[in-house]
Amino acid sequence: MLLEGESDVTVDRPIREWNGLIIPDPGVYTLDEAHKRIGFEAQHMMVSPIRGEFAKGSATIVVAGDPLRSSIDATIQADSINTHNAERDAHLSSPDFLDVRRYPTLRYRSTGIAWESDSDPIFHWARLRNNPLSRRGTAADLPPAATHASGRFVIQGYLTVRNVSRQIDMHMEFGGARRDPYGREIFGFSATAEIDRADYGLIWNVMLEAGGVLVGRKIRIEIAGEAIRDS
Repeated sequence: MLLEGESDVTVDRPIREWNGLIIPDPGVYTLDEAHKRIGFEAQHMMVSPIRGEFAKGSATIVVAGDPLRSSIDATIQADSINTHNAERDAHLSSPDFLDVRRYPTLRYRSTGIAWESDSDPIFHWARLRNNPLSRRGTAADLPPAATHASGRFVIQGYLTVRNVSRQIDMHMEFGGARRDPYGREIFGFSATAEIDRADYGLIWNVMLEAGGVLVGRKIRIEIAGEAIRDS
């Protein structure tokens, strides 16, 4: 039985809007083990990509009242590397590459977050085209952008590999926030970055007779998943 003024409407997402996004409420969130991917991609023999992932990793995301003041701290277990080839995995775990016995973890720690607005002219054109006033309207005449689920951010931070830290930018696509069937507050995301492995002392390679090298220096990092609110 509902009291006067109460509603039986079930809210399936946090009630907080920012820049047209429904975003997570402030609090501490952790990466959901069942819904994550910590992957990477490298070039093999200059002709094809080899993809792999780390099976074990954790992350704590502190969502602030101002989302641009939020922070991320992630740790990856180096010996959980998996490229679906045991011989290659053993080599990547060796001192030639990650040296997992001496350096058991990789870490990413954010230092700042920036919002990537929809600056592409196509968004301006689309809103102008739908402006009921006229096609001669100015930017001030444009109707406000509708609330949408996803948005883009740049996360600045330091990636530490083999005790070497380098600043990198992660380009993150925010996937939306809501409550799951268990009543937990969650949000989804995917992020990418590119690093030069030589910056971290990972310089092993083999020169190919036809020119080029066996393993490319550029590594593309791919991280995606869901985070669940702890507190």
